[in-house]
Amino acid sequence: MGLPKKKLSTTRRDRRWVRYKLEGIALVECPHCHKKIRPHRVCPFCGYYEGREVIAVKTEEKE
Repeated sequence: MGLPKKKLSTTRRDRRWVRYKLEGIALVECPHCHKKIRPHRVCPFCGYYEGREVIAVKTEEKE
């Protein structure tokens, strides 16, 4: 098992983890209701996917 010849500085050690950062969620616009949704999924607001209604979404009526 290899051992380091010299001690790594904290800067060099921490530079290893620069590329492991969190990225934001990719969002696209629903072509039917124009709300932001995740790609390749049924729109939870209108129930459409690929231009056709896949699920029936209940609408809340205001009294």
